[in-house]
Amino acid sequence: MEKENRFYDTKTFYRFVEDFLINKGQSKPKKRVKLSKDFVERIMLAVTQVNGCPYCSYFHAKEALRAGMSNEEVKKLLSGEFGDVPDDQLAALLFAEHYAETAGNFDEEAYKKLVETYGEDYTYSIMRAIRAIMVGNTHGNAFSALVNRLKGKPYKNSNLKDELGIIFGIFVFVPAALINQLFNRKVKHAANAKN
Repeated sequence: MEKENRFYDTKTFYRFVEDFLINKGQSKPKKRVKLSKDFVERIMLAVTQVNGCPYCSYFHAKEALRAGMSNEEVKKLLSGEFGDVPDDQLAALLFAEHYAETAGNFDEEAYKKLVETYGEDYTYSIMRAIRAIMVGNTHGNAFSALVNRLKGKPYKNSNLKDELGIIFGIFVFVPAALINQLFNRKVKHAANAKN
């Protein structure tokens, strides 16, 4: 059974972009931690199976196979089954799924447990991967909806305004979020200089 695509409005997409770009709620890691390719792909598939993006499903399934996962594991991950994943990655995948299911409005206790399990630096990298795929899924689903609309088969749970807002809005959202971040940094720096 094919997973139904989840659609978000333009405002929510902007929040996803901003959360990814500014690492909302997280301070910079002391040490940059690089996740293994298979770990990243498991995270991508855990989020994508919730959001149902056909483009991300295809792309990340291919990447997961390249990273050494079996066809069976990829199929299971895309079905939301995490029984075959390495034990040390399970907590991250469960959190990634929760993050997607709540549209990024995750439970603070679940986040604390993630930090307790992996530490701040590792959690930072996990959150970057989760937030990146949320942006990708949302953009891909809007594009898929627009393609189907142009074929005369619009999705019932989407609308043209948000499809166009998400597809083309990324060219506005990314610079706007970066400018906002820069402005907030300058304000914070000025406030710290006064103290």
